[in-house]
Amino acid sequence: MNLELVNKIGPRTVKTLNKLNIFTVEDLLNYYPYKYNFIHIMPIEEVKDDVLVYVRAIVFSDAKVQYIKRNFNRLNFVANSGNQNFKVTIFNRAFLKQHLVVNKEILLIGKYNQVKNTFVANDIKFNVFSDRIEPIYHLTEGVKNGVLSNYIEDALKLNCPIDDFVPEDINLKYNLISKMEALQFIHQPRTVEEVKKAKLKLIYEELFVYMFKIHYLKLLNKKSLGLEKTFLEDKVQDFLSFLPFKLTEDQLLAINDILNDIKSPKRMNRLVLGDVGSGKTIIAIVAILANYLAGYQSTFMAPTEILAKQHYESVNNYFKDYGIRIVLLTGIMSKKAKEKVYEDIKQRKIDLVIGTHALLNEKLEFANLGLVITDEQHRFGVNQRNLLQNKGKVGEVDVIYLSATPIPRTYALTIYGDLDISNVKTKPKMRKEVITRVKSEKEITDVLKAMYEELCLGHQVFVVSPLIETNEELDLNSVNGLKEKMTVAFSGKMRIEVLHGKLKQKEKDELMEEFQKGDIKILISTTVIEVGIDIPNATMMVIFNAERFGLATLHQLRGRVGRNDLQSYCYLVSNTNDNARLKVMEESTDGFYISEKDFELRGQGDLFGIKQSGDMIFKIADLRHDMKILMQAKEDAEKFIADEVYKENALYKNIIDEINFLD
Repeated sequence: MNLELVNKIGPRTVKTLNKLNIFTVEDLLNYYPYKYNFIHIMPIEEVKDDVLVYVRAIVFSDAKVQYIKRNFNRLNFVANSGNQNFKVTIFNRAFLKQHLVVNKEILLIGKYNQVKNTFVANDIKFNVFSDRIEPIYHLTEGVKNGVLSNYIEDALKLNCPIDDFVPEDINLKYNLISKMEALQFIHQPRTVEEVKKAKLKLIYEELFVYMFKIHYLKLLNKKSLGLEKTFLEDKVQDFLSFLPFKLTEDQLLAINDILNDIKSPKRMNRLVLGDVGSGKTIIAIVAILANYLAGYQSTFMAPTEILAKQHYESVNNYFKDYGIRIVLLTGIMSKKAKEKVYEDIKQRKIDLVIGTHALLNEKLEFANLGLVITDEQHRFGVNQRNLLQNKGKVGEVDVIYLSATPIPRTYALTIYGDLDISNVKTKPKMRKEVITRVKSEKEITDVLKAMYEELCLGHQVFVVSPLIETNEELDLNSVNGLKEKMTVAFSGKMRIEVLHGKLKQKEKDELMEEFQKGDIKILISTTVIEVGIDIPNATMMVIFNAERFGLATLHQLRGRVGRNDLQSYCYLVSNTNDNARLKVMEESTDGFYISEKDFELRGQGDLFGIKQSGDMIFKIADLRHDMKILMQAKEDAEKFIADEVYKENALYKNIIDEINFLD
C-alpha cells in the first residue's frame, strides 16, 4: 500500500521515510522499535538522588536560555511538582523555550539532586501524563520519534493485509500470536508481556525465513553442476614456491580445498572464514590464477572503493609476470570509462575485474566468467552475494566468499549453512602479536606519551572515535573534538587529519593516499577504517570510548595495525570503571576466541560488531540472545523443505522465484 494513504504523510515525508528503507505501509509496520522507555511517573518527594526518573510538573517561571559557546546552550526555569518548587536545567534545547509557558503541564525526564534542589533533564515531554511503554525507533533527519510513532499508529488503523510467513501448523505448535497482533503489540504495547509475545513471534518469523533461504540455497547447490576446469597444477605450485613468504598450514589447506573445488564438476560455493591478518587475500589470488590457467575470467568484489583499490594494487604486483589483464571498476569512474571497461570485458580483453557494487550493474557482461570472489561477504546479504553468479554464460560459476569476521564454528555452520567453510586461524609467523592495553581516560597522559614515542620512531597512528560531532548528552569523544585536543597535545607539530563516512569518496581516497605515503602522522577516524585499510607503517591503534564497541569490532580495528614485522600496540581508552569485557582484548589476539567471548558477554548488538547493509542484519532478531530460536527455526525450516510443504505456500513461492532469479 502507498505510504500517502497514511494520515499526514505527503511527498516530502515519503522521501524522508525512504531514507529509512520505508517505501510502503507494510514497510512502515515492519519498522520495529529497537528499545522501549518504560515511563513510570513518580512524585518529586519520592525521587532518589542521581536516579533517572519521570516527574510530572508545572512550569512555574519563564524559561531563560544561556549560550555558553558555539553549538552549546543551557535552558533554565523553575518548575513545581506537588508542593515543591525546584530549578530545572536542560542542555542544547533552546528551541523548547517557546513551549515552556507558565502553568503548562510537562513531563521531566532526568535526575534530581535533593541538596541543591535541582533537576537536570535529559528530555521534556508534553501531553504525556500517565505511565506507559514508549517505543523508541532508529531515526533520520526530518522525522522525530513521536511523529514516526503517530504515523505507525495511523497505519495500523488502515488494517492493510499483512503477510504472516510462519506456517499455520508452526504457529499452533509454539502458540505464537498472529502477525497483526504482533505488530500491534510491538508498536503499542500496554504491558511487558505484550512486548515479549510480539518479539517471540517476529523474531521467530525473521529467523525462519532466513533459514528457509539458507536451506533452499543448499538444496540448489546440491543439484547444481559447475564448470569442470582443467589447469596445470605445476604452474600453481611454481607461483607458490616463488612467494616471498611461507604460507601457513591453514592457508595451504584452504588453497587445496579451492583447487579441488575448481577441478570438480560441482559448483564451488565456499566461505574462507579467517581472522584479521591471517592472509585470505593470497588464497583468493591463487584461486584467480587457477581459474585463469583454466581459460576463464574472474571477478573480485569488495565493499569499499579503498579496499577494491588496495586489492587491485596487490593483485597487480603478484601477477606482474603472468600477462593477466586486470581492470579496476568502481562507482566513481566516468560513464565513458565504465562503458570502455564493459566492452573490453565482453570481448574477453580482460581476465580479472576488481571492483565494488559497480560490478552488479546490469550492463556488465562477461565473455566466460568462471569465478566470483566476494570480500567481506556479510556486507552484501544472502541475495546480493549471489547476484554476480548469473553473469556467467557457460554453466555455473565457482564462488568464493572471504570474511575477516571470525565467528564460532557452530554459529558459522548455522548462519552459512549453504556454504562449504575453510577456516584460516593461524597468522603468518613474520607478524608480531599486537600488544593491547586497557586505559581509563584519567590515564590519557600515558596514552599520549606512547603515541609520541611511536611518532618519534617515524611510525603512524590510528585514532578511532564512535562519533563525528561531539554529543553533550552521551559524553562521547568525537573525531573533530579529538583532533582539537591532539593538535594541542602535540603542539601542532604532527599532521593530524579526520576521516569519516560523511566525507565524499574523493576526499576519503585523498586522505588515505596521503596517510599511506606517510604525509599524515595521526589519522582520526570513525569505524570507516575497520575493514580493508593496509598501512604497514601504522604501529598504533588508539580507540576512545572503547566500551561502546563490541569485542568483534575492537578486534577488527586492532587488525589495522601489526601488518608488518614491527611491534605494534593497541590502546583501548574507556570512561567506565567496568572494563572486564575489554580485558578479553588484553588476554588474546585470537579472533575466534574473542568472538566466543563477545557472544557470552555482550548485550544487544549486531553479530558483526557494527551495523552493515545486507540480509545478515536482522530487523529484530539478535543472534547473541536468540541462538536457541535460530536453532529451532533451522530445524523447522529443514523439515518444511524436506516435506515440500513450501510448494503449496504462495509466500514461499515468491521467495523461491526471487532466489531462482538471483541464483
